[in-house]
Amino acid sequence: MKRSATLAMLGLLLSQSPALAQSCDAGSVAVQILGSGGPAINRFRSSTSYLLRVDNQSRVLIDMGGGAFGRFGQADGKLADLAMVGISHLHPDHVSDLPALLWLSHQSRKEPLPIVGPSGNDAAPDFQAFLSRLFDEKAGAFQVLGPVLGAKQGTSGGGVPLKVSVVDVAKAQATTVFDAEGMTVTALGIPHGPMATLAFRVTTKGVSVVFSSDQTGTNPSFVEFAKGANVLIMHLAIPAGAKNPLHAAPEVVGRIAQEAGVGHLIVSHVGPFNLEPAIAELKTRYSGPLTVGADLQCTAVK
Repeated sequence: MKRSATLAMLGLLLSQSPALAQSCDAGSVAVQILGSGGPAINRFRSSTSYLLRVDNQSRVLIDMGGGAFGRFGQADGKLADLAMVGISHLHPDHVSDLPALLWLSHQSRKEPLPIVGPSGNDAAPDFQAFLSRLFDEKAGAFQVLGPVLGAKQGTSGGGVPLKVSVVDVAKAQATTVFDAEGMTVTALGIPHGPMATLAFRVTTKGVSVVFSSDQTGTNPSFVEFAKGANVLIMHLAIPAGAKNPLHAAPEVVGRIAQEAGVGHLIVSHVGPFNLEPAIAELKTRYSGPLTVGADLQCTAVK
């Protein structure tokens, strides 16, 4: 009787926890959600992070919010396979696990790791300055990670060297941030209140995935940026009927996906609210395939 009760409880936990139930065995190109939540504490959702897989290799990592480091391990992510890391903006729920990812990373990767982030403004430093404040070997918050910015390995600690690029978020046109190994990645600045923010588009093997990040949905250039993408990931951060100076309403998320003519919409960065009305509002403007994201969920890109 005791054993049956234990098994029943385990089954309930598995059904309630997407992170325990999901696996990634999709096709040649797939996008896996490492963190489907935002800044709010959630039992089953880590903060924002996404992994693009090509031929089951971890090729592009977008954002590294709280909890994403553990999810990267659960997803069998490999630093040695990464072509690049993209950081959309510097809110903690998008970047707080970056030090954890880089600490001792030189033990599993020898080549410098390309990493891309946004230019700064009054709300945040540019990405290079942000990294210096974290990792400078003499004045950084994590001085032991000085080697990621060029300090001699072994004197301060450990970490794979970073190859840092900063994208001007005020630039009207998309910027190519990676173009090699059969893959092209572009980035575009989008509005997220006062914060400087980047969206990323990855094209490989004839398909494209767009990672929208947090945005208000008020930049018409983003529709063109996402046009015809096989998969678009957008953030559903506020409930139906709500207005927020940082995030697009559900109906705006739906409108953008519809106008961009994407093949599949995935909503992520889900806030702590009733999802049903939000999805209903979104569907008043979007009629295509839709998935509500969950941690470790994997979607084939077709």
